[in-house]
Amino acid sequence: MTLQPVLPGELAAVVTYLEMRSRPRPQPIETVPFRLQRWNNPERERYRTLFRRIGAPWLWCSRLMMADEALDAIICDPANEIYALVDLRGIEVGILELDFRVSGRCELAFFGLIPDLTGKGLGRWLMQQALIMAWRKGVELVHVHSCTLDHPAAIGFYLRAGFIPVRFAVETFADPRLIGVLPEDCAPQIPLVRPDSR
Repeated sequence: MTLQPVLPGELAAVVTYLEMRSRPRPQPIETVPFRLQRWNNPERERYRTLFRRIGAPWLWCSRLMMADEALDAIICDPANEIYALVDLRGIEVGILELDFRVSGRCELAFFGLIPDLTGKGLGRWLMQQALIMAWRKGVELVHVHSCTLDHPAAIGFYLRAGFIPVRFAVETFADPRLIGVLPEDCAPQIPLVRPDSR
Protein backbone atom coordinates (compact mmCIF):
# COMPACT_ATOMS: atom_id res chain seq x y z
CA MET A 1 0.00 0.00 0.00
CA THR A 2 1.39 3.40 -0.94
CA LEU A 3 0.33 6.95 -0.24
CA GLN A 4 0.47 9.42 -3.11
CA PRO A 5 1.12 12.98 -1.97
CA VAL A 6 -1.32 15.70 -3.01
CA LEU A 7 0.15 19.10 -3.65
CA PRO A 8 -0.77 21.86 -1.21
CA GLY A 9 -3.62 23.84 -2.74
CA GLU A 10 -5.03 20.77 -4.45
CA LEU A 11 -7.69 18.26 -3.47
CA ALA A 12 -7.90 14.55 -4.12
CA ALA A 13 -11.04 12.46 -4.35
CA VAL A 14 -11.74 8.80 -4.99
CA VAL A 15 -14.30 8.59 -7.77
CA THR A 16 -16.70 5.64 -7.91
CA TYR A 17 -18.25 4.83 -11.29
CA LEU A 18 -21.62 3.09 -11.14
CA GLU A 19 -23.78 1.51 -13.84
CA MET A 20 -27.26 0.17 -14.38
CA ARG A 21 -27.60 -2.22 -17.32
CA SER A 22 -31.32 -2.96 -17.23
CA ARG A 23 -34.44 -0.96 -16.56
CA PRO A 24 -35.49 -1.19 -12.90
CA ARG A 25 -38.92 -2.49 -11.94
CA PRO A 26 -41.56 0.22 -11.71
CA GLN A 27 -42.15 1.47 -8.18
CA PRO A 28 -45.08 3.41 -6.73
CA ILE A 29 -44.40 7.12 -7.15
CA GLU A 30 -45.13 9.43 -4.24
CA THR A 31 -46.86 12.75 -4.69
CA VAL A 32 -44.56 15.65 -3.84
CA PRO A 33 -45.10 19.42 -3.88
CA PHE A 34 -42.42 19.90 -6.53
CA ARG A 35 -42.21 19.67 -10.30
CA LEU A 36 -39.49 19.20 -12.87
CA GLN A 37 -39.06 22.03 -15.33
CA ARG A 38 -37.07 21.36 -18.52
CA TRP A 39 -34.47 23.98 -19.33
CA ASN A 40 -33.94 24.18 -23.09
CA ASN A 41 -30.89 26.28 -23.95
CA PRO A 42 -30.56 27.56 -20.39
CA GLU A 43 -28.99 30.91 -19.69
CA ARG A 44 -25.43 30.21 -18.61
CA GLU A 45 -25.45 32.25 -15.39
CA ARG A 46 -28.84 30.89 -14.33
CA TYR A 47 -27.44 27.38 -14.75
CA ARG A 48 -24.26 28.22 -12.83
CA THR A 49 -26.27 29.81 -10.02
CA LEU A 50 -28.35 26.65 -9.50
CA PHE A 51 -25.25 24.45 -9.87
CA ARG A 52 -23.50 26.52 -7.18
CA ARG A 53 -26.49 26.51 -4.79
CA ILE A 54 -26.65 22.71 -4.91
CA GLY A 55 -23.01 21.78 -5.28
CA ALA A 56 -21.02 24.32 -3.27
CA PRO A 57 -21.30 22.29 -0.02
CA TRP A 58 -19.58 19.41 -1.87
CA LEU A 59 -17.17 21.58 -3.85
CA TRP A 60 -18.82 20.94 -7.21
CA CYS A 61 -16.75 23.16 -9.44
CA SER A 62 -16.34 21.55 -12.86
CA ARG A 63 -19.04 23.59 -14.57
CA LEU A 64 -18.01 26.76 -12.74
CA MET A 65 -14.45 26.51 -14.05
CA MET A 66 -15.36 25.86 -17.68
CA ALA A 67 -14.93 28.53 -20.30
CA ASP A 68 -18.28 30.03 -21.26
CA GLU A 69 -18.22 28.59 -24.77
CA ALA A 70 -17.39 25.09 -23.54
CA LEU A 71 -20.20 25.20 -20.99
CA ASP A 72 -22.68 26.51 -23.57
CA ALA A 73 -21.76 23.66 -25.92
CA ILE A 74 -22.83 21.16 -23.24
CA ILE A 75 -25.86 22.78 -21.64
CA CYS A 76 -27.37 23.90 -24.95
CA ASP A 77 -26.83 20.55 -26.69
CA PRO A 78 -30.30 19.03 -27.32
CA ALA A 79 -28.91 15.59 -26.36
CA ASN A 80 -28.10 16.92 -22.87
CA GLU A 81 -31.33 17.40 -20.94
CA ILE A 82 -31.39 19.71 -17.93
CA TYR A 83 -34.28 19.84 -15.48
CA ALA A 84 -34.69 22.14 -12.51
CA LEU A 85 -36.65 20.88 -9.54
CA VAL A 86 -39.04 23.70 -8.68
CA ASP A 87 -41.09 24.19 -5.51
CA LEU A 88 -44.61 25.60 -5.25
CA ARG A 89 -43.27 29.15 -5.14
CA GLY A 90 -41.32 28.63 -8.36
CA ILE A 91 -37.95 28.48 -6.61
CA GLU A 92 -35.36 26.15 -8.13
CA VAL A 93 -34.24 23.71 -5.45
CA GLY A 94 -32.71 20.78 -7.36
CA ILE A 95 -31.07 19.75 -10.59
CA LEU A 96 -31.28 16.70 -12.80
CA GLU A 97 -29.06 16.52 -15.86
CA LEU A 98 -29.32 13.58 -18.26
CA ASP A 99 -26.63 13.30 -20.91
CA PHE A 100 -27.60 11.28 -23.99
CA ARG A 101 -24.71 12.46 -26.18
CA VAL A 102 -23.24 8.94 -26.43
CA SER A 103 -25.50 6.60 -28.39
CA GLY A 104 -27.17 3.89 -26.30
CA ARG A 105 -26.13 5.49 -23.01
CA CYS A 106 -27.49 7.94 -20.52
CA GLU A 107 -25.20 9.56 -18.00
CA LEU A 108 -26.80 10.93 -14.88
CA ALA A 109 -24.43 13.89 -15.19
CA PHE A 110 -25.68 15.94 -12.24
CA PHE A 111 -28.24 15.10 -9.61
CA GLY A 112 -28.76 17.06 -6.45
CA LEU A 113 -30.88 19.09 -4.07
CA ILE A 114 -30.21 22.22 -2.08
CA PRO A 115 -28.83 21.34 1.38
CA ASP A 116 -32.11 22.11 3.19
CA LEU A 117 -33.87 19.34 1.26
CA THR A 118 -31.35 16.51 1.55
CA GLY A 119 -32.25 13.54 3.73
CA LYS A 120 -36.01 14.12 3.51
CA GLY A 121 -36.93 11.49 0.92
CA LEU A 122 -37.21 13.87 -2.03
CA GLY A 123 -34.08 12.37 -3.58
CA ARG A 124 -35.89 9.03 -4.01
CA TRP A 125 -38.67 10.75 -5.95
CA LEU A 126 -36.15 12.63 -8.08
CA MET A 127 -34.27 9.40 -8.81
CA GLN A 128 -37.51 7.71 -9.88
CA GLN A 129 -38.11 10.55 -12.32
CA ALA A 130 -34.51 10.34 -13.53
CA LEU A 131 -34.70 6.63 -14.24
CA ILE A 132 -38.08 6.89 -15.98
CA MET A 133 -36.63 9.52 -18.33
CA ALA A 134 -33.21 7.86 -18.71
CA TRP A 135 -34.50 4.45 -19.77
CA ARG A 136 -35.93 5.48 -23.10
CA LYS A 137 -35.90 3.54 -26.34
CA GLY A 138 -32.38 2.68 -27.45
CA VAL A 139 -30.72 3.19 -24.05
CA GLU A 140 -28.80 0.11 -22.90
CA LEU A 141 -26.79 1.63 -20.04
CA VAL A 142 -27.41 4.32 -17.44
CA HIS A 143 -24.36 5.44 -15.50
CA VAL A 144 -23.32 7.91 -12.84
CA HIS A 145 -20.25 8.68 -10.81
CA SER A 146 -19.75 10.07 -7.35
CA CYS A 147 -16.72 10.88 -5.26
CA THR A 148 -15.54 11.06 -1.68
CA LEU A 149 -16.22 14.80 -1.61
CA ASP A 150 -19.96 14.27 -2.28
CA HIS A 151 -22.61 13.86 0.39
CA PRO A 152 -21.59 10.87 2.57
CA ALA A 153 -24.84 9.07 1.71
CA ALA A 154 -24.46 9.48 -2.08
CA ILE A 155 -22.91 6.09 -2.90
CA GLY A 156 -25.38 4.19 -0.70
CA PHE A 157 -28.22 6.11 -2.32
CA TYR A 158 -27.09 5.09 -5.82
CA LEU A 159 -26.66 1.47 -4.73
CA ARG A 160 -30.21 1.39 -3.30
CA ALA A 161 -31.48 2.85 -6.59
CA GLY A 162 -30.04 -0.19 -8.40
CA PHE A 163 -26.65 1.02 -9.66
CA ILE A 164 -23.63 -1.23 -9.26
CA PRO A 165 -20.04 0.00 -8.82
CA VAL A 166 -17.74 -0.92 -11.70
CA ARG A 167 -14.46 0.96 -11.14
CA PHE A 168 -12.60 3.59 -9.14
CA ALA A 169 -10.31 6.46 -10.06
CA VAL A 170 -8.44 9.11 -8.13
CA GLU A 171 -8.94 12.70 -9.22
CA THR A 172 -6.79 15.65 -8.17
CA PHE A 173 -7.60 19.27 -8.91
CA ALA A 174 -7.00 22.78 -7.64
CA ASP A 175 -9.08 23.56 -4.57
CA PRO A 176 -11.82 25.84 -5.97
CA ARG A 177 -11.86 27.82 -2.71
CA LEU A 178 -8.25 28.86 -3.21
CA ILE A 179 -8.60 29.95 -6.82
CA GLY A 180 -11.71 32.07 -6.32
CA VAL A 181 -14.26 29.74 -7.91
CA LEU A 182 -16.07 29.13 -4.60
CA PRO A 183 -15.92 31.08 -1.31
CA GLU A 184 -13.37 29.87 1.21
CA ASP A 185 -16.10 29.04 3.73
CA CYS A 186 -17.71 26.43 1.45
CA ALA A 187 -17.52 22.79 2.51
CA PRO A 188 -16.03 23.30 5.98
CA GLN A 189 -15.96 19.49 6.37
CA ILE A 190 -13.13 19.40 3.79
CA PRO A 191 -9.88 20.85 5.17
CA LEU A 192 -8.43 23.82 3.34
CA VAL A 193 -4.67 23.30 2.84
CA ARG A 194 -2.99 26.40 1.48
CA PRO A 195 0.13 26.10 -0.70
CA ASP A 196 2.11 28.02 1.93
CA SER A 197 0.89 25.93 4.89
CA ARG A 198 4.07 23.85 5.21
